Amino acid sequence: MESTFAQVKDRLHNRRFAVANNSQGLSGTGTVFHYQVDGVAITSTYQGGRIRTGHQVGRVTGPDTIELLYHCITNDGETLAGWSRGRVGVDDAGRTTLHFVWGWLSGAQGGGESNYVEIEAADALVDQARVGQGFSSEHLGKA
Repeated sequence: MESTFAQVKDRLHNRRFAVANNSQGLSGTGTVFHYQVDGVAITSTYQGGRIRTGHQVGRVTGPDTIELLYHCITNDGETLAGWSRGRVGVDDAGRTTLHFVWGWLSGAQGGGESNYVEIEAADALVDQARVGQGFSSEHLGKA
């Protein structure tokens, strides 16, 4: 079964992602997600923008699909938790993309859809060092 999910591991493991579109959600400009994959298990940490710190845990569910549970604490001290189901893809530039349908379980109501694009690790570290400043368009490209 693990070999069936190798594409997800190859596309996610030890890679970082930034928000390309999340008009209904909390993560946004400056939020960086860092994923780890071990077999079918997925974990990640995220921070930046309105998020002080957050974590995700989930699993690979198909050759290009994942499901995650997430929780975070905001810069305002709110705690929130939710669920998401996602698809792993590749854009025209060869970067890994993530598309999620998600919803809140605690701390907020509603849900939506969001998109993320892979970024270089060096870009993520530089931008996270700039407190209160988000990603510029050159880091995200035309995602």
